[in-house]
Amino acid sequence: MVQNPSCPPPPADVQEIGEPRQFAALAHPLRQRLLFVLGREPSTISRLAVQLDVGKGNVAHHLKVLREAGLVYAAETRRVRGGTEQYYQRTARRMVVAEPSAAQTAAMFGAVAAEVDRSPAATHVTLRHLRLSLEKAQQLGETLTRLVDELQEDAEEQPVHGVLVALYQHADPSGEGTP
Repeated sequence: MVQNPSCPPPPADVQEIGEPRQFAALAHPLRQRLLFVLGREPSTISRLAVQLDVGKGNVAHHLKVLREAGLVYAAETRRVRGGTEQYYQRTARRMVVAEPSAAQTAAMFGAVAAEVDRSPAATHVTLRHLRLSLEKAQQLGETLTRLVDELQEDAEEQPVHGVLVALYQHADPSGEGTP
């Protein structure tokens, strides 16, 4: 079935990540890069391969993994030179980890760390521990989410920046409950 909508449906605003296959898909640095590139507009395997300087077979494999995990979809299919060309798009603009676990989150953070390492520009990574009431921690989480969501993006020719926000309550080192 060949579809040719004049405009593919826009990605959802938020997608909850919670399935093991989604974490597995997010754990690979190339899949993170594909999601970053697909954050602006749908693209084909050929275009993605050129943009990321990766073989088309490699891109196709990783897109299949992302598609099976429900993180990208074929937004449009067009006939070209007797064949078909699919345009892939992210399923959501923002992904939220529903119930983080150590192994799943570590895999995803590892892929982000690889992207930070590849960054051609100065990066900003901060870790700070704060003593906050549950109410203040909730307010901070909401403020960070709102700040990232409401930031107006620049023109398409500007570089893409990844933003990862994590707020968690530090575990008591003694294991005896909340500090």
